[in-house]
Order: sequence, then C-alpha cells, then structure tokens
Amino acid sequence: MDNEQLTKFVIDKIEDLKARDIIQMDVTDKSTITDCMIVCSGNSKRHVVSIAENVITEAKHAGEPPLGVEGQDTGEWVLVDLGNVVLHVMQDDTRDFYQLEKLWG
Repeated sequence: MDNEQLTKFVIDKIEDLKARDIIQMDVTDKSTITDCMIVCSGNSKRHVVSIAENVITEAKHAGEPPLGVEGQDTGEWVLVDLGNVVLHVMQDDTRDFYQLEKLWG
C-alpha cells in the first residue's frame, strides 16, 4: 500500500471501533521516522487497546504487519508503528497531557 492507501486503511479500521477525535497529520517535513501520524481517542483502557488491536490484526491480514507496538499493557496510550504511518490511540487525559497535535501540527 502507498502512504495514502495506508492512511485511509488505518482511519477506516479505527472508525470501525468508534475511535473519537481522529486527527491526521502530515509530518514528512518534521520527521525522518514517518510521513503521517494519526491520533485518536478511546473511552477507556479497554477501548484504547481494542482499537489498536483491530488495526494490528487487520494490517497483518492486509500484508502490512506493524513494525512495532507499544503501550498495550497499560492502555493509556498505544502506539502502532506501520512505517510510513504511525497511529497513536490515547485516553483523553493522556492526550490532553501530551498534546501531540500541538507538538507535531
């Protein structure tokens, strides 16, 4: 998948599990690690982990397995690294604290 397809794929999969406040940021000029960051919110630890697990499972089925996953044990903030797209699934308090949109936007 190219970057645009992968981004649409991830957004589709997080919408399937009712992720909230989805923001997509193009960081090609700000990062050498990735081209796109997607940030979204879940309602609880369980919801955050479920959203991330859905993306992980569906990405594997699509032949795009994640390069890495962090935070599944706590469920406050789960990062799914798909190479050119990095997904951050966060609880509201964690998202408000770190303000990734301001940092990278």
